[in-house]
Amino acid sequence: MAQHPRPLSQVLPPLILGTATFNYQYNDDPSQMPYTDIVRRALQHNIAAFDTSPYYGPSEVLLGDALRTLSPPPDRGGYFLITKAGRIANNEFDYSPPWIRYSVCRSLERLNTPYLDLVYTHDVEFVSPTEVLEAVKELRRLRDQGLVRYVGISGYPVEILVSLAEMVLEQTGEPLDAVMSYANYCIQNTQLGRPDILDRFKKAGVDCIPNASMLGMGLITTRGADSSPMASWHPAPPRLRDACHSLATVAARSGEHLEEIAIRWALENWAHVGSQFGSVAYPPELLSEARVDESGSPARIGVSVMGVSNVEELEETWALWKSVVGLASRADEDSAERRDRINRIVTQQMWPRLGPWKDYSWQSGGEAFTNMRQAKGVVPIDAVAQRWGLIPKKFLDNAKI
Repeated sequence: MAQHPRPLSQVLPPLILGTATFNYQYNDDPSQMPYTDIVRRALQHNIAAFDTSPYYGPSEVLLGDALRTLSPPPDRGGYFLITKAGRIANNEFDYSPPWIRYSVCRSLERLNTPYLDLVYTHDVEFVSPTEVLEAVKELRRLRDQGLVRYVGISGYPVEILVSLAEMVLEQTGEPLDAVMSYANYCIQNTQLGRPDILDRFKKAGVDCIPNASMLGMGLITTRGADSSPMASWHPAPPRLRDACHSLATVAARSGEHLEEIAIRWALENWAHVGSQFGSVAYPPELLSEARVDESGSPARIGVSVMGVSNVEELEETWALWKSVVGLASRADEDSAERRDRINRIVTQQMWPRLGPWKDYSWQSGGEAFTNMRQAKGVVPIDAVAQRWGLIPKKFLDNAKI
């Protein structure tokens, strides 16, 4: 089996632009978003990693369009592309090797790239461990063919993620490169940071754990999940939505904005708590300011995924990230005193306000879920499948592509 020339932690940028927001779930018309400007500005800041998925509606297409139309075109070796495979719709999953291969090939075309840097199996808690294992093996076959560089899994329930990471190591003898969790290290839920969970991930050999959804997929925002496009689909129960929405009042009474508190707290704390599963691939212009370990080498910092809908949000998060990971000048207003103030607001005011909803995890997958995908492994007879040779000849003879 082909081995990576370098561990993922040496090449994965520590701040990733998530493009789940390039989707109808977050914006009424993603095509009208300034998505090209967002991607351009991210690259100008050396935020050189992009996370997407076929499940995110037009996200892959819009991201690919932005990268293709930028002038001058960015060098492919200068940015990191992450996507996912296996989730098709809200209640449809196909982790079969034929579909995983088709999905990857389609992503390659949408993103206009000869290879994908990292591919996750998407939302693993909705399928069986056997299906996850087969999908990971197929992604590794694609890796051995040069179409994928690193392989990981993603999902919500922390216990399921760590159990699957342990299973993959046990069954294949090779650990996962990455496990991405979302909404599990934020001011509402810190389950991903539990020492016992991190210890199990370490024993399972996982190299990187990016932390996504610092705002709980819109749950921890001033307008709240009920006053946005998320209202119809967000999995949080009503009382959790209300509890999180009430945090906006706590922030306002302290003269703060809830979103800034939430993002700052998650970025800073995961940079430290998640450092053993972090990255050393700092943006070049910031490498000289990076913290160092005992050997004098750049210290690993936890990897975070940010989601934005406009350039202003990107600029704000970029500025916060620089300050909280210690890359800003000493004269910057985001001093240790500022960080201590944010921590006090979160731990002394917001956590008591959440009460029993602190560290609450909603149901995701499990026995109550029914996968509506009936015919697994059936590849569409379309141009993508034809170009990549994914359709058996007996089906091509009478097919019209």
